[in-house]
Amino acid sequence: MARAEGVPTFTINQLAAFVAVADVGTISGAAQQLHISASALSANLTELERALNAQLLTRHRAKGVQLTPTGELLVPRARLLLHQGLELEADARGERGAAGVVRLGCYPSLAPTLLPPLITGFAATQPETQLEVTEANQDQLTASLEGGLLDAAIMYDLDLGPSWRRAGLALLKPLVVLPGDHRLAASEDPVDLNDLRGDPLVLLDAPPSSAHALGCCAIAGFAPRIGYRARTYETARSFVGRGLGWTILLQRPSADVTYEGLPVAVREIATPGIEPVSVDVVWHPDSLLNRATRAFLTEAVRLAARQLKSGTIRNAASTEIPR
Repeated sequence: MARAEGVPTFTINQLAAFVAVADVGTISGAAQQLHISASALSANLTELERALNAQLLTRHRAKGVQLTPTGELLVPRARLLLHQGLELEADARGERGAAGVVRLGCYPSLAPTLLPPLITGFAATQPETQLEVTEANQDQLTASLEGGLLDAAIMYDLDLGPSWRRAGLALLKPLVVLPGDHRLAASEDPVDLNDLRGDPLVLLDAPPSSAHALGCCAIAGFAPRIGYRARTYETARSFVGRGLGWTILLQRPSADVTYEGLPVAVREIATPGIEPVSVDVVWHPDSLLNRATRAFLTEAVRLAARQLKSGTIRNAASTEIPR
Protein backbone atom coordinates (compact mmCIF):
# COMPACT_ATOMS: atom_id res chain seq x y z
CA MET A 1 0.00 0.00 0.00
CA ALA A 2 1.33 3.43 -0.91
CA ARG A 3 2.47 5.60 1.98
CA ALA A 4 0.49 8.80 2.51
CA GLU A 5 2.65 11.89 2.57
CA GLY A 6 3.48 13.10 6.08
CA VAL A 7 2.19 9.91 7.74
CA PRO A 8 4.55 7.47 9.54
CA THR A 9 4.54 3.88 8.36
CA PHE A 10 4.56 2.50 11.90
CA THR A 11 1.67 2.24 14.37
CA ILE A 12 1.18 3.08 18.03
CA ASN A 13 0.75 -0.61 18.83
CA GLN A 14 4.15 -1.32 17.31
CA LEU A 15 5.75 1.41 19.41
CA ALA A 16 4.04 0.06 22.53
CA ALA A 17 5.46 -3.39 21.81
CA PHE A 18 8.95 -1.97 21.35
CA VAL A 19 8.85 0.04 24.60
CA ALA A 20 7.44 -2.91 26.56
CA VAL A 21 10.21 -5.21 25.35
CA ALA A 22 12.81 -2.56 26.18
CA ASP A 23 11.40 -2.31 29.71
CA VAL A 24 10.88 -6.01 30.44
CA GLY A 25 13.74 -7.53 28.46
CA THR A 26 11.83 -10.52 27.09
CA ILE A 27 9.13 -10.96 24.48
CA SER A 28 7.04 -13.24 26.68
CA GLY A 29 7.18 -10.81 29.62
CA ALA A 30 6.30 -7.84 27.43
CA ALA A 31 3.40 -9.79 25.89
CA GLN A 32 2.01 -10.48 29.36
CA GLN A 33 2.33 -6.80 30.25
CA LEU A 34 0.38 -5.77 27.13
CA HIS A 35 -2.11 -8.65 27.40
CA ILE A 36 -1.40 -9.97 23.91
CA SER A 37 0.17 -13.16 22.62
CA ALA A 38 3.92 -13.47 22.24
CA SER A 39 3.51 -14.15 18.52
CA ALA A 40 1.45 -10.98 18.04
CA LEU A 41 4.02 -8.90 19.90
CA SER A 42 6.86 -10.43 17.89
CA ALA A 43 5.01 -9.59 14.68
CA ASN A 44 4.60 -5.97 15.82
CA LEU A 45 8.34 -5.73 16.43
CA THR A 46 9.13 -7.17 13.01
CA GLU A 47 6.75 -4.74 11.30
CA LEU A 48 8.23 -1.80 13.22
CA GLU A 49 11.76 -2.70 12.16
CA ARG A 50 10.58 -3.09 8.57
CA ALA A 51 8.81 0.30 8.69
CA LEU A 52 11.89 2.03 10.08
CA ASN A 53 14.31 0.03 7.95
CA ALA A 54 16.45 -0.54 11.05
CA GLN A 55 17.25 -3.33 13.46
CA LEU A 56 16.11 -2.27 16.94
CA LEU A 57 16.90 -5.39 18.94
CA THR A 58 18.67 -8.71 18.82
CA ARG A 59 16.63 -11.73 19.83
CA HIS A 60 18.30 -14.51 21.80
CA ARG A 61 16.43 -17.76 22.25
CA ALA A 62 17.54 -18.32 25.85
CA LYS A 63 18.55 -14.81 26.97
CA GLY A 64 15.64 -12.64 25.90
CA VAL A 65 16.31 -9.59 23.75
CA GLN A 66 19.01 -6.95 23.64
CA LEU A 67 18.58 -3.47 22.20
CA THR A 68 20.87 -2.48 19.37
CA PRO A 69 22.55 0.96 19.48
CA THR A 70 19.74 2.21 17.20
CA GLY A 71 17.16 0.71 19.54
CA GLU A 72 18.76 2.40 22.55
CA LEU A 73 18.66 5.71 20.68
CA LEU A 74 15.00 5.40 19.75
CA VAL A 75 13.52 4.19 23.06
CA PRO A 76 13.20 7.68 24.66
CA ARG A 77 11.53 9.09 21.54
CA ALA A 78 9.17 6.11 21.40
CA ARG A 79 8.21 6.72 25.03
CA LEU A 80 7.52 10.38 24.26
CA LEU A 81 5.28 9.50 21.31
CA LEU A 82 3.29 7.03 23.43
CA HIS A 83 2.97 9.58 26.22
CA GLN A 84 1.73 12.25 23.82
CA GLY A 85 -0.70 9.80 22.25
CA LEU A 86 -2.27 9.03 25.62
CA GLU A 87 -2.50 12.73 26.43
CA LEU A 88 -4.16 13.44 23.06
CA GLU A 89 -6.69 10.69 23.70
CA ALA A 90 -7.52 12.01 27.17
CA ASP A 91 -7.90 15.58 25.88
CA ALA A 92 -10.15 14.44 23.03
CA ARG A 93 -12.41 12.67 25.50
CA GLY A 94 -12.63 15.83 27.57
CA GLU A 95 -11.30 14.12 30.66
CA ARG A 96 -11.02 16.63 33.46
CA GLY A 97 -9.96 14.25 36.17
CA ALA A 98 -6.51 12.83 36.64
CA ALA A 99 -7.08 9.12 37.13
CA GLY A 100 -3.86 7.22 37.63
CA VAL A 101 -1.06 6.66 40.10
CA VAL A 102 1.40 9.20 41.49
CA ARG A 103 4.54 7.62 42.95
CA LEU A 104 5.55 10.23 45.54
CA GLY A 105 8.67 10.26 47.68
CA CYS A 106 9.11 12.32 50.82
CA TYR A 107 11.95 13.09 53.22
CA PRO A 108 11.01 11.41 56.54
CA SER A 109 11.09 14.48 58.79
CA LEU A 110 8.75 16.33 56.41
CA ALA A 111 6.24 13.50 56.09
CA PRO A 112 4.36 13.70 59.45
CA THR A 113 3.51 17.40 59.22
CA LEU A 114 3.41 18.03 55.48
CA LEU A 115 1.95 14.92 53.84
CA PRO A 116 -1.38 14.53 55.71
CA PRO A 117 -2.88 17.88 54.63
CA LEU A 118 -1.50 17.50 51.08
CA ILE A 119 -2.89 13.99 50.66
CA THR A 120 -6.26 14.88 52.18
CA GLY A 121 -6.62 18.02 50.07
CA PHE A 122 -5.54 16.29 46.87
CA ALA A 123 -7.85 13.33 47.45
CA ALA A 124 -10.76 15.74 47.78
CA THR A 125 -10.10 17.30 44.36
CA GLN A 126 -8.79 14.21 42.52
CA PRO A 127 -10.55 11.18 44.05
CA GLU A 128 -9.64 8.93 41.12
CA THR A 129 -5.91 9.40 41.66
CA GLN A 130 -3.92 7.00 43.83
CA LEU A 131 -0.90 8.26 45.76
CA GLU A 132 1.85 5.75 46.54
CA VAL A 133 4.14 7.29 49.18
CA THR A 134 7.74 6.28 49.88
CA GLU A 135 9.78 7.81 52.71
CA ALA A 136 13.56 7.89 52.24
CA ASN A 137 16.56 10.14 52.76
CA GLN A 138 17.50 12.63 50.10
CA ASP A 139 20.17 10.52 48.40
CA GLN A 140 17.70 7.65 48.05
CA LEU A 141 14.95 9.95 46.77
CA THR A 142 17.10 11.49 44.05
CA ALA A 143 18.35 8.04 43.00
CA SER A 144 14.75 6.83 42.72
CA LEU A 145 13.80 9.88 40.66
CA GLU A 146 16.74 9.28 38.33
CA GLY A 147 15.84 5.61 38.00
CA GLY A 148 12.20 6.31 37.21
CA LEU A 149 10.95 4.63 40.42
CA LEU A 150 9.34 7.89 41.64
CA ASP A 151 7.40 10.55 39.75
CA ALA A 152 8.09 13.35 42.23
CA ALA A 153 9.54 13.83 45.70
CA ILE A 154 9.18 16.35 48.51
CA MET A 155 12.50 17.30 50.03
CA TYR A 156 14.70 20.12 51.26
CA ASP A 157 16.46 22.24 48.67
CA LEU A 158 19.86 21.27 50.07
CA ASP A 159 22.61 19.92 47.83
CA LEU A 160 20.23 19.70 44.87
CA GLY A 161 21.80 20.30 41.48
CA PRO A 162 20.46 23.08 39.26
CA SER A 163 19.14 20.65 36.63
CA TRP A 164 16.34 19.34 38.85
CA ARG A 165 12.90 20.81 38.20
CA ARG A 166 11.14 21.96 41.32
CA ALA A 167 8.25 23.93 42.74
CA GLY A 168 8.56 25.71 46.08
CA LEU A 169 6.24 24.75 48.94
CA ALA A 170 7.67 26.56 51.98
CA LEU A 171 10.66 28.23 53.57
CA LEU A 172 11.57 26.82 56.99
CA LYS A 173 13.81 28.48 59.54
CA PRO A 174 16.40 26.28 61.26
CA LEU A 175 15.54 25.91 64.94
CA VAL A 176 17.51 24.96 68.04
CA VAL A 177 15.96 22.28 70.24
CA LEU A 178 17.11 22.31 73.88
CA PRO A 179 16.31 20.18 76.93
CA GLY A 180 13.51 21.72 78.94
CA ASP A 181 15.83 22.46 81.86
CA HIS A 182 18.71 23.82 79.75
CA ARG A 183 20.28 27.07 80.94
CA LEU A 184 19.12 28.84 77.75
CA ALA A 185 15.59 27.43 77.83
CA ALA A 186 14.25 29.96 80.32
CA SER A 187 14.52 32.80 77.79
CA GLU A 188 12.30 33.08 74.72
CA ASP A 189 15.03 35.01 72.87
CA PRO A 190 16.78 33.53 69.81
CA VAL A 191 19.89 31.49 70.61
CA ASP A 192 23.39 32.28 69.44
CA LEU A 193 24.94 28.95 68.45
CA ASN A 194 28.24 30.06 69.95
CA ASP A 195 26.61 29.76 73.37
CA LEU A 196 26.24 26.02 72.70
CA ARG A 197 29.75 25.24 71.46
CA GLY A 198 30.65 23.49 74.71
CA ASP A 199 27.51 21.34 74.82
CA PRO A 200 27.18 18.00 72.98
CA LEU A 201 25.20 17.98 69.75
CA VAL A 202 22.59 15.35 68.96
CA LEU A 203 23.08 15.04 65.21
CA LEU A 204 20.19 14.04 62.95
CA ASP A 205 22.32 11.72 60.86
CA ALA A 206 20.26 11.59 57.68
CA PRO A 207 21.40 13.37 54.50
CA PRO A 208 21.13 16.30 54.01
CA SER A 209 20.12 17.21 57.57
CA SER A 210 23.46 16.21 59.05
CA ALA A 211 25.49 18.35 56.67
CA HIS A 212 23.10 21.26 57.18
CA ALA A 213 23.39 21.17 60.97
CA LEU A 214 27.19 20.99 60.82
CA GLY A 215 27.15 23.81 58.28
CA CYS A 216 25.15 26.01 60.65
CA CYS A 217 27.76 25.42 63.34
CA ALA A 218 30.53 26.23 60.86
CA ILE A 219 28.83 29.55 60.08
CA ALA A 220 28.86 30.24 63.82
CA GLY A 221 32.59 29.54 63.85
CA PHE A 222 32.97 26.18 65.59
CA ALA A 223 32.89 22.43 65.04
CA PRO A 224 30.43 20.85 67.48
CA ARG A 225 31.18 17.93 69.74
CA ILE A 226 28.77 15.20 68.59
CA GLY A 227 27.38 13.37 71.58
CA TYR A 228 24.85 11.13 69.85
CA ARG A 229 23.56 10.46 66.35
CA ALA A 230 19.91 9.79 65.52
CA ARG A 231 18.35 8.52 62.30
CA THR A 232 14.94 10.21 62.76
CA TYR A 233 13.99 13.64 64.02
CA GLU A 234 11.71 12.20 66.72
CA THR A 235 14.61 10.16 68.08
CA ALA A 236 16.77 13.29 68.05
CA ARG A 237 14.09 15.17 70.00
CA SER A 238 13.80 12.28 72.46
CA PHE A 239 17.55 12.34 73.11
CA VAL A 240 17.36 16.09 73.68
CA GLY A 241 14.41 15.63 76.05
CA ARG A 242 16.58 13.25 78.11
CA GLY A 243 19.27 15.93 78.40
CA LEU A 244 21.76 14.16 76.14
CA GLY A 245 22.48 17.29 74.11
CA TRP A 246 20.91 19.87 71.81
CA THR A 247 20.06 19.68 68.14
CA ILE A 248 19.16 21.71 65.04
CA LEU A 249 15.93 20.79 63.25
CA LEU A 250 13.78 22.33 60.54
CA GLN A 251 10.48 20.68 61.52
CA ARG A 252 8.55 21.57 64.67
CA PRO A 253 5.67 19.35 65.86
CA SER A 254 2.64 21.05 67.37
CA ALA A 255 3.66 20.07 70.91
CA ASP A 256 7.09 20.77 72.38
CA VAL A 257 7.29 17.42 74.16
CA THR A 258 8.92 14.11 73.21
CA TYR A 259 7.22 10.74 72.83
CA GLU A 260 7.99 10.18 76.51
CA GLY A 261 6.23 13.41 77.45
CA LEU A 262 9.46 15.19 78.35
CA PRO A 263 9.60 18.92 77.55
CA VAL A 264 11.95 20.47 75.00
CA ALA A 265 12.51 24.15 74.30
CA VAL A 266 12.46 25.24 70.67
CA ARG A 267 14.17 28.53 69.88
CA GLU A 268 15.03 30.48 66.75
CA ILE A 269 18.69 31.01 65.88
CA ALA A 270 20.20 34.46 66.31
CA THR A 271 23.51 33.63 64.62
CA PRO A 272 23.85 35.78 61.45
CA GLY A 273 24.16 34.11 58.06
CA ILE A 274 21.95 31.08 58.73
CA GLU A 275 19.27 31.26 56.06
CA PRO A 276 15.85 29.56 55.84
CA VAL A 277 15.71 26.31 53.87
CA SER A 278 13.29 25.77 51.00
CA VAL A 279 10.99 22.75 50.91
CA ASP A 280 10.37 21.77 47.29
CA VAL A 281 8.48 19.20 45.32
CA VAL A 282 11.07 17.91 42.84
CA TRP A 283 10.90 15.93 39.61
CA HIS A 284 13.43 14.78 37.01
CA PRO A 285 13.98 17.19 34.10
CA ASP A 286 13.64 14.39 31.55
CA SER A 287 10.64 12.63 33.07
CA LEU A 288 7.36 12.34 31.18
CA LEU A 289 4.85 13.30 33.86
CA ASN A 290 1.40 11.78 33.53
CA ARG A 291 -1.77 13.79 34.06
CA ALA A 292 -2.11 12.58 37.64
CA THR A 293 1.38 13.75 38.59
CA ARG A 294 0.94 17.13 36.91
CA ALA A 295 -2.34 17.58 38.78
CA PHE A 296 -0.62 16.68 42.06
CA LEU A 297 2.15 19.22 41.49
CA THR A 298 -0.39 21.96 40.88
CA GLU A 299 -2.49 21.01 43.90
CA ALA A 300 0.55 20.59 46.16
CA VAL A 301 1.64 24.17 45.53
CA ARG A 302 -1.88 25.52 46.03
CA LEU A 303 -2.60 23.51 49.15
CA ALA A 304 0.79 24.18 50.71
CA ALA A 305 0.31 27.92 50.35
CA ARG A 306 -3.00 27.65 52.18
CA GLN A 307 -2.39 24.95 54.77
CA LEU A 308 1.28 24.87 55.84
CA LYS A 309 1.51 26.53 59.21
CA SER A 310 5.26 26.53 59.84
CA GLY A 311 7.67 28.79 57.98
CA THR A 312 7.07 31.44 55.32
CA ILE A 313 5.07 30.17 52.35
CA ARG A 314 6.41 30.69 48.89
CA ASN A 315 4.32 32.38 46.24
CA ALA A 316 2.84 29.59 44.14
CA ALA A 317 2.75 31.89 41.12
CA SER A 318 6.54 31.80 40.97
CA THR A 319 6.62 28.04 40.35
CA GLU A 320 6.74 26.32 37.00
CA ILE A 321 4.37 23.38 36.73
CA PRO A 322 4.34 21.40 33.44
CA ARG A 323 1.06 21.37 31.54
